[in-house]
Amino acid sequence: MGLRETKKQQTRTAIADAALPLFLKHGFDRVTVAEVARHAGVSTNTVFNYFPTKEDLFFDRQAEVEGHLAALVRNRAPGTCPVETIRDDLLTALRHDDPALGLHPDAPRFWQVIHDSAALRAREREISERAETALTAALAEHPPNIANGPNQADHPVLALLAGAIAGTHQAALRELQRRILSGETPADARDSVATAAAQAFNMLCFGLHADADQTSQELRLLQ
Repeated sequence: MGLRETKKQQTRTAIADAALPLFLKHGFDRVTVAEVARHAGVSTNTVFNYFPTKEDLFFDRQAEVEGHLAALVRNRAPGTCPVETIRDDLLTALRHDDPALGLHPDAPRFWQVIHDSAALRAREREISERAETALTAALAEHPPNIANGPNQADHPVLALLAGAIAGTHQAALRELQRRILSGETPADARDSVATAAAQAFNMLCFGLHADADQTSQELRLLQ
């Protein structure tokens, strides 16, 4: 990265770092972009040059979040199950108390700010939808070996699989959030969610690679 790009990244980080404490203290809707600019020591126009909307200021890492699952699938070892890859990444993050999962003291307030703002809740849904779309594209580019079934890159099963994987991942994060907000210690919440997430992802992976006859029999039992 050149000097110009480094300075731009530093400015972007400084603006985001100035914005978050204001949002956590006053709530998202009560903070203006002009206030953020004053605290960051830049002009309002400069803020908008880096963050087109106020929601972008709050979710300043949204591009990374949207592309995370897709990147895991694209970069997995040949022949590796995408479900296992995403499962193992989540379990590793939980095991290491990754701050990105909300395992830090400021996380409950961060979540509460989102809950209190309709604009942030809408943006959070958009981020989840774009992450699922990106995952679908990654699965199409690097499809799994589906047992006794089609493996075409454009087969609709890949879009459904992406929805199942992304939904399970998102549900695990929501459960972690729910437990911590209800007063459970981060360590206990982490351990409970890790166990449940491993079981849920394993069910997805088993279904992906199950024998066709066995799968058909299980589906008949559910009817």
